[in-house]
Amino acid sequence: MHTDTLQDKVVDHPEDNQGTSHYHQNEVVVRFNQDPSEADLAQIKTEIKANSVQKLGYTYVFRTEAMEAKALMAYFKKWSVAYVEPHFLYLTNDYYDDQENRDTSSSDTYDATKDSGLNQQTSNLSPNFIPNDNLYSKYQWNLPLIETVQGWQVNRGAKDIIVAVVDTGADLQHQDLKGQLLPGYNVISSSDSPQDDVGHGTHVAGVIAAIVNNNLGVAGMTWYNKVMPVKVLDQTGAGSTYSVAQGIIWAADHGAKVMNLSLGNYADSSFLHDAIKYAYDKDVAIIAASGNDNTERPGYPAAYTEVFAVAASDSENKKAPFSNYGDYIDVTAPGVSIASTYPNNQYAALSGTSMASPHVTALAALIRSTNPALKNTEVYEIMRKSAQDLGTPGRDKYFGFGLIDVVKAVEWLNRQQL
Repeated sequence: MHTDTLQDKVVDHPEDNQGTSHYHQNEVVVRFNQDPSEADLAQIKTEIKANSVQKLGYTYVFRTEAMEAKALMAYFKKWSVAYVEPHFLYLTNDYYDDQENRDTSSSDTYDATKDSGLNQQTSNLSPNFIPNDNLYSKYQWNLPLIETVQGWQVNRGAKDIIVAVVDTGADLQHQDLKGQLLPGYNVISSSDSPQDDVGHGTHVAGVIAAIVNNNLGVAGMTWYNKVMPVKVLDQTGAGSTYSVAQGIIWAADHGAKVMNLSLGNYADSSFLHDAIKYAYDKDVAIIAASGNDNTERPGYPAAYTEVFAVAASDSENKKAPFSNYGDYIDVTAPGVSIASTYPNNQYAALSGTSMASPHVTALAALIRSTNPALKNTEVYEIMRKSAQDLGTPGRDKYFGFGLIDVVKAVEWLNRQQL
């Protein structure tokens, strides 16, 4: 549907996604000004012939086969509500062109089971250190560009600074992620583990925390930060406002200090915003991908003021052709052909602001590892002030404050210029 008018829209090409959002046809999200009584709920269920009612925090999700979303929204106007809105769906923010910009061919993948040698991570790195990860030198152009290795000379992370990846889950058995993942949570099927059945979350997790210097696959940006996979998107890569909000709240309640959201749409959902505010108020640094439709229209959750918004750039520090842009963008990070972990001990090169966002998430984790006392707002400010200016001098709508710079960011505290 078109986000402003709620009119149905047929999308035949990725560029047609600009300004559109998906929603559940027979569901609405309602927050009442005052919680309804049992009698009120019984009346509502009867009048709309509700199949189910779910509650998360102060918000209710009503489902019925008898009415569509627009009719349901009109019905709830007679009740005293803070808001009533469609039950939106959020999608992964990776990008596919007509040739499917995803490479899992034999030339760009590596089977981790063929080489399980593990080098111990040393306490000190030589100034000329280069990771021995099998795919690093050939494919990981992104880490040198943002001065990651130099940043490791200052800080390589801390295991007690937990990073939540709210996504499709993660491959819990991947050899390049073993020991890096916490148990996490599966919102889609609360009795199951957050095992990735898409690949997107595994890729995001690898950018952040794939084991460094183990002769396997790729190097992550942090050595010691643990990733908490929270599965909120189903096997199609889509998740409802309810599932995404539930995952955000769960991660905030279970110790996440940094959170990656490589998902979104163009609907400004009060329900999702409430969950974002909850995590933000618990001092979580929230990083989100801006979207991949090359549009200036704000995408959510990236455009919320509590969220640090990320655009994507390429190996030449140019704007990625697909990357969304606008005044809400904070920084840019590499997002074109990013090599990372993929299910079944494989590796893939994917593109999208989904891939740019975890670079910034990892940087936020390194900053918080350097000084755990920093507030989320201070982490945001360090990343803005330490970025390498690109494009028009100063902040601009394509690159925000510029390309993240790992070594400058982690050294920022030592210079005490915040």
